[in-house]
Amino acid sequence: MTGVDLPTRWRGVLPHLEEQLPADRTPPVAPGGGQGVQVNLPMELVRQSVRRQEYWDIPAEVVDAYRAFRPTPLWRATAFERAVGARVPIYVKYEGGNISGSHKLNTALAQAYYYARAGVRELVTGTGAGQWGTALAAACAMFGIRCTVFMVGTSLRRKPYRGTLMRTLGATVHASPSGLTEVARQSEAGVNSLSLAIGEAVEYAARTEGAAFCIGSGETYSILHQSVIGLEAGDQLAALGAGVDAVVGCVGAGSNFGGIALPFFAEAAATGTRPPLLVAAESSTTPKLTRGTYAYDRTDATGTGPLEAMYTIGSSYPIPDSHAAGLRFHGAAKVLSAMRHRDQITATAVGQVEALEAGRRFTRAEMVLPAPESGHALAAAARLAGAGTESTTGHARAQQGVLVCVSGHGYLDLGAYQQLMDGELTEDGPDEGALRRAVADLPGVGQQPVGAGAGHER
Repeated sequence: MTGVDLPTRWRGVLPHLEEQLPADRTPPVAPGGGQGVQVNLPMELVRQSVRRQEYWDIPAEVVDAYRAFRPTPLWRATAFERAVGARVPIYVKYEGGNISGSHKLNTALAQAYYYARAGVRELVTGTGAGQWGTALAAACAMFGIRCTVFMVGTSLRRKPYRGTLMRTLGATVHASPSGLTEVARQSEAGVNSLSLAIGEAVEYAARTEGAAFCIGSGETYSILHQSVIGLEAGDQLAALGAGVDAVVGCVGAGSNFGGIALPFFAEAAATGTRPPLLVAAESSTTPKLTRGTYAYDRTDATGTGPLEAMYTIGSSYPIPDSHAAGLRFHGAAKVLSAMRHRDQITATAVGQVEALEAGRRFTRAEMVLPAPESGHALAAAARLAGAGTESTTGHARAQQGVLVCVSGHGYLDLGAYQQLMDGELTEDGPDEGALRRAVADLPGVGQQPVGAGAGHER
């Protein structure tokens, strides 16, 4: 079901937070004694990150690009409800019907537009499962700029056709660690993470004339751009005469969850009503919101960018390999972390076997193949909608209905489903001792940095 107009404004959540987000901090010293990498943003993206403004006009060129695939479908997944024994309706918002196969295109188009207007000739990024890299490659092709992607090597080897699709769209693709950057050369043997891929992209962009680093998930402006998901979903539910008391999205750094959930928070705050339960479904291999620490941490492996206040398991933590793919990022977006700290959103961790089982059930019931990341959200939604009074998320079960975002399709992830059916998958959760060590030296939010004056943080 579509039946609603395409939003022409994004909706932000910053005006509805009681406090400003904690300010970023400068890292102590860049590795090798350098001065650090400066990531230059177009001024409009800076404004979207800091200004407490609720509505932002979407540029006409971006609206025109959105029209190729938006509004995206929303339907009641009655067959999936039967498959999981749901006692309340489950509504699905599907973001996989575009060239990138995921929600990532919503912000990729916006960012490519702003960077192109700022005179940037090449965008450089890191990607985990390849959805963001594909989205940025498509957006760069649309707005006439070059694209270079560093993709986590294990993901690229498992999904070589992600690389093929990005190259078809005109991008240059490197497996990370690539050997092309100093951060890769200095990385520990066997390290294969999104943090490293991002670090390589940051370094590469800094030394390439006319290039800029571009990120697709954790930044406040990227979550703002994703608000089209929740805005459409709210209108579509209203057109159906339906209501929900739980909203679920998977979370890597946070753009998909923020996109589906935060417009519901903003609407409730603006109208003085109670918001639905907003549940971030994360990977049990990377449990920043359920087992992490609210602290200042780096966002990439270079350690040269600003330190951000986030829920984190530590950027140095060696994340166990899994089919969580794009969810395998050590930290959560600072806006989501601040809201988690204030109990305005909540989280649950899902293992890859449960996630892929939920994805397989959804495929057989609804004839749509979800990405493994989306399987985490579907598993959490099934818990919330199930029989009984208390779900395995640790919260009361939904009484009215559950809205879940299926963030992308899984047609390039069939290897994961094959391993599931072959019984080859295991659950390798984080080691508690290693988690503690990875965050032991991180300054907690509210703690003073060394040499700082008193009382400036919050």
